[in-house]
Amino acid sequence: MKRLSVLMITKNAAETLEKSLASIKKIADEIIIVDSMSTDRTVEIAKNYLAKVYVKEFEDIGKQRIFGFNKATGKWVLILDSDEIVSEKLMMEIKSKIENTRIKINSYYIPYQNFFLNKPLQFGGEDYKMLRLFRRVKINIEPSLVHNKIEIKDKKIGYLKGKIFHHSYRSISQTYKKFTDYGIKMAKEKFLNGEKSSLKKIFLYPLHMFWARFVEDKGYEDGIFRIPLDLGFAYMEFVTYLTLFLLSL
Repeated sequence: MKRLSVLMITKNAAETLEKSLASIKKIADEIIIVDSMSTDRTVEIAKNYLAKVYVKEFEDIGKQRIFGFNKATGKWVLILDSDEIVSEKLMMEIKSKIENTRIKINSYYIPYQNFFLNKPLQFGGEDYKMLRLFRRVKINIEPSLVHNKIEIKDKKIGYLKGKIFHHSYRSISQTYKKFTDYGIKMAKEKFLNGEKSSLKKIFLYPLHMFWARFVEDKGYEDGIFRIPLDLGFAYMEFVTYLTLFLLSL
């Protein structure tokens, strides 16, 4: 059995994919990519790294990952996005954990280092950990249009120290395009769950989002350069609840 499978979901990810794949090529025994019908060089780049590429029309992020997870054959699975880079420290840490047969931990939280315009962020909701490394038989992935929920089948959870470098916000235009897409998808999820919009949600929730990230969570500590990012999160709230309102008409 292979030791580590890396699972990625991609769509037009040529801008970031190569650096992401290069960061795991020394530890990945298998790379599984579920591509949502990219029109750029994503598939070509993936195949250059000997990835197993499955082209599947996008339904939701959870279903894409479920599909890919079922294709993995490694004892361990690392879930990685195409704009995420495994640090050297994390790479060595993962290698050490999966090679140690005496370890009883079945899943690991990994800390994130996020970047905006190639500058590191430490505050305002950008300092967090996510469950991303698992024994293959120990998790359940739920369908979701945006950020899917991963359920652990037991409580044997550990924490790694090495970071994933996340370059999600690379330019103003790319960031706001992403927020527009996320806002529409979140509106669809809320609509399916029976949530209603209102004038309060459309106009006051965005203001609260900016205040919470930049002031309450001390985003200002990173510097004023991140104001467009936090305004972007406010914009995403506006798009979400305006779209939800329109869906309810």
